[in-house]
Amino acid sequence: MRGRAARIASTTFMIIMTALWVTPILFALYVALRPIAETNRDGYVSLPHRLTLQNFADAWTQSDMWRFFLNSVYVTVPAVVVTLLLASMVAYVVSRVGFRFNIALLILFTAGNLLPPQVIITPLYRIYLALGLYNSYAGLIVINISFQLGFCVFVLSNFMKTLPTEMDEAALLDGASLWTRYWRLTMPLCRPALAALATLLTTWIYNDFFWAITLISTGDRRPITSALANLQGQFVANQNLIAAAALIAATPTLVVYVLLQKQFIAGLSLGSSKG
Repeated sequence: MRGRAARIASTTFMIIMTALWVTPILFALYVALRPIAETNRDGYVSLPHRLTLQNFADAWTQSDMWRFFLNSVYVTVPAVVVTLLLASMVAYVVSRVGFRFNIALLILFTAGNLLPPQVIITPLYRIYLALGLYNSYAGLIVINISFQLGFCVFVLSNFMKTLPTEMDEAALLDGASLWTRYWRLTMPLCRPALAALATLLTTWIYNDFFWAITLISTGDRRPITSALANLQGQFVANQNLIAAAALIAATPTLVVYVLLQKQFIAGLSLGSSKG
């Protein structure tokens, strides 16, 4: 009876949490499909008389979202690739190569995640101006790599520690170099973890808004999250149009998750079962 009650309670809890998670998305879709005139007349919480896709078409054309999509691609793809490459290198040294300062190095990279970005915005702004990185794609790529690197090192190092050390020992006896053991032996086994991190990094960097409005001053260089601000009027805002634009902006992250869903779940399950 206790086991049955626990299953019922857990199932009920998951249903409630799922409903709370999905409700805002469904409401945003409902608002995006309603004409603004009907919403102004009847309010947001009312039965619709008709649904239309015009808000999605207007959001795409009025805010030049295609340009901001490309800006997000220019920033997100290099940032994700470089972050995973650098994090995997550090994680391999920390977890698979024995030396005196490996734990201190891991703590150093992990401690970087504890620093709020708002604290360093003033000195970072001055450094970017001095180095010529302000208002550039390279500046956004560098700062995203810096802030995501510590988390990826922590996750990958823990995952690599679960791999058998006998593989490295056998490869070392066969004369394999450090790079060969890292690139050809360890990295293929880390594909689930890399896919999980790639999904998370794509979502975080793509949806970044703080660094985009802080380090980019030119409107046509800002990523997709900043494009939503172009639809916000000074005194009146078309929330139906903004809801449609937000759903369009969220589509690429959903596509990435669907494509990497199996690898993402495998990476999480392997980390939990072997950790």
